[in-house]
Amino acid sequence: MRNHLKTGINWVHIRQRAYQYALLARLHKPIGIFLLLWPTLWTLWIAAEGVPHPGVLTVFVLGVILMRSAGCVINDYADREIDPRVNRTKDRPIASGRVSADEAMLLFMALCFSAFLLVLTMNTFTILLSLGGVMLAAIYPFMKRYTHMPQVVLGMAFGWSVPMAFAAQTNSVPKIAWLIYVVTVLWAVIYDTMYAMADRMDDLKIGVKSTAILFGDADRVIIGILQAMMLFSLYLIGQQAQMGDTYTLAILISAVLMVYHQYLIRFRQPAACISAFLNNNWVGAVIFIGIVANYI
Repeated sequence: MRNHLKTGINWVHIRQRAYQYALLARLHKPIGIFLLLWPTLWTLWIAAEGVPHPGVLTVFVLGVILMRSAGCVINDYADREIDPRVNRTKDRPIASGRVSADEAMLLFMALCFSAFLLVLTMNTFTILLSLGGVMLAAIYPFMKRYTHMPQVVLGMAFGWSVPMAFAAQTNSVPKIAWLIYVVTVLWAVIYDTMYAMADRMDDLKIGVKSTAILFGDADRVIIGILQAMMLFSLYLIGQQAQMGDTYTLAILISAVLMVYHQYLIRFRQPAACISAFLNNNWVGAVIFIGIVANYI
């Protein structure tokens, strides 16, 4: 007690603020980290044709965690007037008043700066590419006000780690990197449309745009078409990288998982749509296992 009074540091308050910042960054919900991490890991292994450089791997894993956290913070900052009107989001730190908008913006800048410090350990090409990633991460949350396809911008932001990872590993961004980027964008539109299907009624009431609203009753069909495009693109990646049977098996397992996702969203029930969204994590994991097994 004497030491506490002497230093003037209120550790209880610091812990409480840190906890609220962790909630704001969604560290208690790591699904977003995994969905961003899997394409990054695919890319690093393909770029290195095996295990990537440990330093590059460490930087990108930490960078994914930091930038996904930053994305969540800026998303809630952008939605600070919307989230209180949606049942699923009304208890978020900013929406409930536990974190101020100014605090959120400072946290966003701190996370981006930390990620940029990591990138500074990479080559110049990677550093220059990182500027595009920050820009995409910053504008994505505001797109739902202007376009029915914010999920496409999300995919572009999530996928930007792909050219960066190739640049860090090989100091180049070949055609196969952009094919992986296309897969990442397609995948983000797929799983985030499932996520948006859970909020469709609330979004319609408050005027927020999404692919779930744009697709309407054709949502399942369009998601199915996108899933087929993603699987075919993954096959093309395997052909270009000269992948073997383990990778082909991974694509087939992913196709089965996608059929299961279609089953989950068949009645468009919010809880089932969220389950389908979460289950996409296994698609990323299966593809990664197929890639790693190919290089063993």
